[in-house]
Amino acid sequence: MKNAVVTGAGSGLGRELCLKLAERKYRILLADVNTAGAQETLALVKNAGGDGEVYECDVTKKEAVEHMALHAFDKFQRVDLLINNAGVTSAGFTGEIPINDWEWCINIDMWGMIYGCHYFIPRMKAQGGGGYIVNVASEAGLVCLPEMGPYNVAKAAVVALSETIKTELAPHKIGVSVVCPSFFKTNLLKSMRYQTDYQRDLAQATFDHGRLSAADIAGCVMKAMDKNKLYVVPGLNAKLFWLDKRLSPELFYRFIAFTLKNKFGEKLMMFLARHGLT
Repeated sequence: MKNAVVTGAGSGLGRELCLKLAERKYRILLADVNTAGAQETLALVKNAGGDGEVYECDVTKKEAVEHMALHAFDKFQRVDLLINNAGVTSAGFTGEIPINDWEWCINIDMWGMIYGCHYFIPRMKAQGGGGYIVNVASEAGLVCLPEMGPYNVAKAAVVALSETIKTELAPHKIGVSVVCPSFFKTNLLKSMRYQTDYQRDLAQATFDHGRLSAADIAGCVMKAMDKNKLYVVPGLNAKLFWLDKRLSPELFYRFIAFTLKNKFGEKLMMFLARHGLT
């Protein structure tokens, strides 16, 4: 039986990833600050053929993540898979978003990933026989749209971290994937912080009309792990946005700036969101 550690396992994508792992008979350490949600996930995991236990962990605290790593290796002896999944989002214009919201978002989305890698990687190297790390970023880490500064910055850092360790860990036969989905139906909206009604309404529209589910994303992650694929960019829309930016970054951002300057950017984004095109 293989062993996995999944953060943010109490709901959304974390839960669906755990269920996919249960189908593969993993034993899972389900980490979350929301232990009630993690307990619900554990019951579903057992029904799906997996096993595991709930572990309360606040990924913004390095001591807590270190203790989680110590517990996981003591309990399981080895960890075959680490999924750094816990995340939140904050919307608003730079300079208007409260600094506390920047710190909140970056502490969870970026530092949580760094702590996970920092405390698990040495132990995964020492155990021999390889392993795998999945970092959940976002399309926002590849394509930085306006009014999402904290989220863009944090997720871009996660992409950079994943690209770095992909090469560093190759000699140790430890695979790495970074997951960069666009908006999909999850519980991220419940904790989202925003500054205007438009930001809230746009986020709601993107979640309501997203074409992929958390289960779809989790399925893409499993396929990427099987192929040791670095970038996981589920959905045609996300792939096209990323391709457009890569082909002509200057033109891509000039167009977005043009829409904001001429005051039809908000209408365009809402149109795309309501048609499942973000």
